[in-house]
Amino acid sequence: MSQIAGTKARLVWAVNLAALVLVLLWTIPTFGLLVSSFRDRDQIAATGWWRAAFATEQTGFERAGTAADQLPEGDLFVISGDLTGAGAQVTAWGISSRDPAAFTPGETAELKDGQRLTVAADGAYRLSSPTAFTETRGMRIFLTTAEKPRATLENYARVIGAEGLGRAFLNTMTVTIPATVIPILIAAFAAYALAWMEFPGRALLIAAVVGLLVVPLQLALIPLLKFHNEIGLGKGYMGIWLAHTGFGLPLAIYLLRNYMAGLPREIIESARVDGATEFQIFRRIILPLSFPALASFAIFQFLWVWNDLLVATVFLGNRPDQLVMTGVLRELLGSRGGDWEILAASAFLSIAVPLLVFFALQKYLVRGLLAGSVKGG
Repeated sequence: MSQIAGTKARLVWAVNLAALVLVLLWTIPTFGLLVSSFRDRDQIAATGWWRAAFATEQTGFERAGTAADQLPEGDLFVISGDLTGAGAQVTAWGISSRDPAAFTPGETAELKDGQRLTVAADGAYRLSSPTAFTETRGMRIFLTTAEKPRATLENYARVIGAEGLGRAFLNTMTVTIPATVIPILIAAFAAYALAWMEFPGRALLIAAVVGLLVVPLQLALIPLLKFHNEIGLGKGYMGIWLAHTGFGLPLAIYLLRNYMAGLPREIIESARVDGATEFQIFRRIILPLSFPALASFAIFQFLWVWNDLLVATVFLGNRPDQLVMTGVLRELLGSRGGDWEILAASAFLSIAVPLLVFFALQKYLVRGLLAGSVKGG
């Protein structure tokens, strides 16, 4: 008995360690996404989110003014201006790409024909010449700048202010809640029957459920949509609810059946001896004991449906009044998807509701995982 107890203790320790690792692997990228959502495009392009609290150093070039910008100053002709934006400090500068950091701020470079160039730490420059400038294109001045870290809410303002986002949020909730509840209700009944009821063909049904787990979702899209059109469902909420139910049922039945089959047999047999019907056993005994497994699947199904775009596009449509949040955010990013700052803010806004659901049900998720891992024989 001591060996069995020791084995269980080691299993609990291993499960807790694995859960901690998974939490870290999940939390760190989420925190990085949150930090990136408050940074602008230049900061994201220059450094990773872990450097957000430090000054950003960038190397590039700006062009000085042209002959049209020159002003006489005594015996000299002068072109002056600012090469950097607010908050940026020049740490080095140069006039050649081979040595872009040849000079320090405030130092003067001697150029051809007696021209002289000075760049200050704040980005102000002064280019002087004893003869009038004739260039129609300003010379290149290479700069190494250090920009202080800053946060911005502009990314969230652009996303929240996007046209149709509020309607898309309601559409997503309308799709996600029924598409999570319906498969759980059906799967709970099916899992109980496959776990505790004897009837012909039960083993074949279990094998069919396992086989459906490996069927790619994409293979069923066109046949299922044609079937919906033939029976008059078309594109709408009922169609997408049934589609998500069909795609989620195999996994739900498989997980719940395995969990219910591990419940103590003595409780079910005692209830049957006392005259309880199958429905009473299911409602009063199985469902309360299986709540951690039900909550675990609810989390997975909610996350899947909330983040879905493919099924929503096929079974709901692309009209502005039909788009879900992922569809609106896709339109906001455009075809190239290069606005990383918008992508970060959009992603974090889209996971806000799933995060609330996860934290609300996480204790049941952990309880369900631990119960299945340390159950003795």
